Amino acid sequence: MKIAIGADHAGFLLKERLRERLLAAGHEVTDHGTQRAESTDYPDYAEKVARDVAAGRADKGILVCSTGVGMCIAANKVRGVRAALGVNAEQVALTRAHNDANVLTLGARMTGEKTAGELVEVFLGTAFDGGRHARRVEKIMNLEKEDAR
Repeated sequence: MKIAIGADHAGFLLKERLRERLLAAGHEVTDHGTQRAESTDYPDYAEKVARDVAAGRADKGILVCSTGVGMCIAANKVRGVRAALGVNAEQVALTRAHNDANVLTLGARMTGEKTAGELVEVFLGTAFDGGRHARRVEKIMNLEKEDAR
């Protein structure tokens, strides 16, 4: 699977560990940075990952910042992206199964490395259920279209 990943300074170390784990699992990973723990602006990385996902250059995206919230807000500004904050495995599975989330955001100060790895596995391993959920996702996409006018 093609995965785009990015983080700001607060998420840098966790992003590095997740990138290593994804590569070891055989995924193709595009790392959009940051490459150091010096202060950076999270919207820059959210945009790069979100645009890769929206354009189909990546199947899924993973973003890490301090809480995961800023990345989630920024990524969701890109049409075609349905970013969701990962808190626990059940919630992450439901964001995939019911909302067809295509970007997972994580909080490096809220989620330990082991849990973050597990959440990524759930995110990548859970399929979209479709059915009645597809109708709802279509309504979300229609909101984007209306807003773009």
